Amino acid sequence: MPVDELRSNPVAPCDTLIRMAEELKHTRWSDVPVETLNPLLTRQFVTGSQGMLSRLELKKGCLVPRHSHPNEQISWIESGALKFLLGDEANPQEHVVRPGEILVIPGGMPHSAEALEDTIDYDIFAPPRQDWINKDDSYLR
Repeated sequence: MPVDELRSNPVAPCDTLIRMAEELKHTRWSDVPVETLNPLLTRQFVTGSQGMLSRLELKKGCLVPRHSHPNEQISWIESGALKFLLGDEANPQEHVVRPGEILVIPGGMPHSAEALEDTIDYDIFAPPRQDWINKDDSYLR
């Protein structure tokens, strides 16, 4: 059954549920490879078919250059603080996101980030960041 039909059908046949279970992933962060993107930034991520969860460690002073992507981004800070500059480059909105706070960035919105202190950040992307999966993300390296 196609995904669109599954969404509109509240009672899915058993074979559909079995196929969904075949895509099930269960892991722990300690088993996810750590990528060192530059001396101040490491990244881990896990992908599903429609979303991606990433864990980033940014050292104080780390700059994520201004960029945009079509993916919606939801950022949650576990520890530390990130200063985001969003939108119009000439008059950006500034948001400092601290532990326990969440920032939702719409797809296509230009943004940059600066780690004001050592930070652990979890980001959800929908759909998954294909540039990250393909390692075509030179702006971070």
